[in-house]
Amino acid sequence: MFSGSMTAIVTPFRDGAIDHEALERIVDFQVDNGTSALVPCGSTGESATLTHAEHLEVVSRVVKVARGRVPVIAGAGSNSTAEAIALTRGAKAAGADAALLISPYYNKPTQEGIYRHYRAVAEAAQVPLIIYNIPGRTASKIEATTVARMAEVEHIVGLKEATGSLDEVQEVIRLCGDRLELYSGDDSLTLPIMAVGAQGTISVIANIAPKQSAAMLAACRAGDWDTARRLHYALLPLIRALFQETNPIGVKAALAMMGFCRDELRLPLLPMTEAARAKLRAVVEEFGLL
Repeated sequence: MFSGSMTAIVTPFRDGAIDHEALERIVDFQVDNGTSALVPCGSTGESATLTHAEHLEVVSRVVKVARGRVPVIAGAGSNSTAEAIALTRGAKAAGADAALLISPYYNKPTQEGIYRHYRAVAEAAQVPLIIYNIPGRTASKIEATTVARMAEVEHIVGLKEATGSLDEVQEVIRLCGDRLELYSGDDSLTLPIMAVGAQGTISVIANIAPKQSAAMLAACRAGDWDTARRLHYALLPLIRALFQETNPIGVKAALAMMGFCRDELRLPLLPMTEAARAKLRAVVEEFGLL
């Protein structure tokens, strides 16, 4: 259903409010440079500090500016099933093509609880859903066997995989086959994850290097692994520089350097420290983005 380089876009702020002009610039930049889909209001979009009204405002604006040129996959997850249903229904009403739902965090549900959470959202919202497995943020790992059960649920179409484990990726693909599309959620692992059978990536690095990310994913899908490896190793220093501090601190700093938005985050996140910022700027300049 979805493939290629999909960007988990930032939410730009200006004086504490959503910066709609900056958001429009970011969307057009992505579409013009080969991004396959836009993913607003995920972790990179600081969804944790958006109000429900702001959340739907961002999704609606991205849908409007995208104008059908690429799909919009709205972040809509929560550790409350009722809240996740409301956000997913809201995203659908706003025109999103699909929703990305993080595994319930903090509650630490059982595998059965995780399964029932996603099934309930799928049944209530009836829009394509992508599961998001990132135990480093949620303390709630979705086991491959649970993913395989969810692959049988109508409307659950994909998995964003960010466990950091290639073994986990391969086990999901082995168990699910073509019943579920798998996407990389770790920029540094996208190349090997594509090599074992993923269909694409939901990327942070693509915020600032969409053309290069799209080219790498296109090479992977074409089986041109020499080109894909070359592009991967060119991007790797940029990826490492962006992730010196918690995402999206680094990518917001880089986008500000590039003139797309202010370097403004919401507490408890803070702008990048000066030492890390200096390293990031050097890499961004070397990559030719300034």
